[in-house]
Amino acid sequence: MSLEAKYQALIDAANGSGVSNLQVRIQDNILYIDGVAPSTAIKSQMWDIYNQIDPDFRSGDLVLNIQVDESSVEYLEYTVKSGDSLSRIGKNHSISWKLIHEANAELIKNPDLIQVGWTLKIPKV
Repeated sequence: MSLEAKYQALIDAANGSGVSNLQVRIQDNILYIDGVAPSTAIKSQMWDIYNQIDPDFRSGDLVLNIQVDESSVEYLEYTVKSGDSLSRIGKNHSISWKLIHEANAELIKNPDLIQVGWTLKIPKV
């Protein structure tokens, strides 16, 4: 099965959900999907489809580089408390920890290491 066939549902979802500047290419046996989603919710849906095709993202044959049109994103502020993790914060806000990490990339260098007192931007979905 070709990479494009394997990830056709993801490509179709990107086309059908308004992802702009969509580029799909294969380089060194890796499929690259690049584009700009109109909202955080659309980007989250793309990651959900990817997870259905390749649970735990172990194949290593796809790079999903979907940005979000920042002019359409609204954020909540959240202050990190003792015992928090990005996964727990994400679960409490019904959003992927990856999206929280991306929204705070300038602050969070390692997603496994967050500090009490940090104020994080949580994208509204």
